[in-house]
This record gives sequence, C-alpha cells and structure tokens, in this order.
Amino acid sequence: MARNRYVTEMGMGVDVHGSNYTKAAERAVFDAIHHSSLNFFKALGKHPGDMEIELLIGVPEPSQVDTAVVAKALPYGTVTVNVEKGGLEIPGDNNGDPVVMANAGVVVYLKDD
Repeated sequence: MARNRYVTEMGMGVDVHGSNYTKAAERAVFDAIHHSSLNFFKALGKHPGDMEIELLIGVPEPSQVDTAVVAKALPYGTVTVNVEKGGLEIPGDNNGDPVVMANAGVVVYLKDD
C-alpha cells in the first residue's frame, strides 16, 4: 500500500501579547488550512478521517509548544506534530512582551488501496 502526498499548505500565526508559542502555532495551522477546500476524497473513495497529516511547526523556542493542543487544530485525520527552531520573536519595548511568530507546514498523505 503506497502512501501518497496530496496536499502541502503553509501558514503563519502570531501571538502579539503574552509570548504564547502554542497560540502562535495554532494560529499558523489555522491560517494554513483555512485557505483551501479539499474536494478529492469522493473521487479517491476516501474520507477526511483517512488522512495522515504531518504538521511541521517553526518557532524560536520549540519546547514552548504544546503539540497535543496544536494537533487538535486539525479536525480530521491522524496528526503527527514536529516542532523545530524557526519562526521569529520580535522584542518588545524595553525587552518586555515580545511578539511571537510561528510558521506551519501541513502535509497531507493518503494511502492507496
């Protein structure tokens, strides 16, 4: 059974106040998935729950992301979350309240029968 890549989406999310890396990551995922509509399931004889999804997150402090919370941002499929160093942190005035930016890559696979 072959595993084929069908979708690659990218998004960016920001937490402006609070330095919440998980919130920025969730917003990046939301940004990525809300710019598309997947209409190929019926043609392939599949269901959205059949998707295997690799979620790639880039933030300056990967250990600050709660991967279980971010995975729940995707409504269907089996989700694997990998967090890597990336994104951006813009310092606040006088070193307070930085802006946290996260990048997300959402890669969707389906297995052929």
